[in-house]
Amino acid sequence: MTTAPASSLELVPPLGKPDQLRRQELGAFLRSRRERISPEQVGLPSIGRRRTPGLRREEVAQLAAVGVTWYTWLEQARDIQVSTQVLDAIARGLLLDQVERQHLFALAGVPDPTGGPKSCPVVTPPVRAVLDQLSPMPAVVLNARFDIIGHNDVYSRLLGGLERYDAEQRNILWLAFTEPSWRELLVDWETAARGMTAKFRVALAEHVAEPKYKSLLKRLLLASPEFAEAWEHHDVTGTSEGTKRFLNSEVGLLNFEYTNLWLGPRPGYRMTTYVPADPVTRARMEQLAAMGQ
Repeated sequence: MTTAPASSLELVPPLGKPDQLRRQELGAFLRSRRERISPEQVGLPSIGRRRTPGLRREEVAQLAAVGVTWYTWLEQARDIQVSTQVLDAIARGLLLDQVERQHLFALAGVPDPTGGPKSCPVVTPPVRAVLDQLSPMPAVVLNARFDIIGHNDVYSRLLGGLERYDAEQRNILWLAFTEPSWRELLVDWETAARGMTAKFRVALAEHVAEPKYKSLLKRLLLASPEFAEAWEHHDVTGTSEGTKRFLNSEVGLLNFEYTNLWLGPRPGYRMTTYVPADPVTRARMEQLAAMGQ
């Protein structure tokens, strides 16, 4: 098995140190954001030769109205106090979007005034009934870690049969990066894989104390150099609606529009449903559903 670069593995500190992990992630995230912004984008003059791209630490400190030493300590993962007002100023100075802002607050361990608590329901009998009645439309219940919590039969057949995987393998992120057949199954594999990585980074910030999240991250970094490369970009994104294409070995190419139905007040546990985007896909899904009868 090919192992990930040492720099990637260093992102996973020993279990049992969630506060240190959060601070390290915060520092790395801040560095990645400032390196993507030019002084001109935030109204600062570009003075002198720059050895690295983006803003300097002192420029971010100026934008956030904090001391350079204090901001440097923040990026160095020092154990310092961070206020809501300072985080808000940093978010504005680094031109963070809403998802990036929420990620920043989660990593800092400071409640975001715009957010609220999440609930973590399970697949209740009513949810199970909805999954079954959606057939021949595929549907699955996932948690923020991309574990498959529940699904209907046609979703399993769409993915080539989930019963062939052990329970600990039934994780969409894990399968996308480690299961060779998924490179063909997910027609736009690179886009889908990087998108899931960015969503998982957001989830990890809010579940940093949970060993299962850190364990999955370590397993992925060890198993997939491609995941390690994507992880080091520090991209974050929200979960939204979109389109997805699958190449099923039984019926061929399938085009879907997918949407997420949240099973709580904020993103976390969700039911993802796949609606055929064209008549050919609809007919092929009916054919695929009939195969299991």
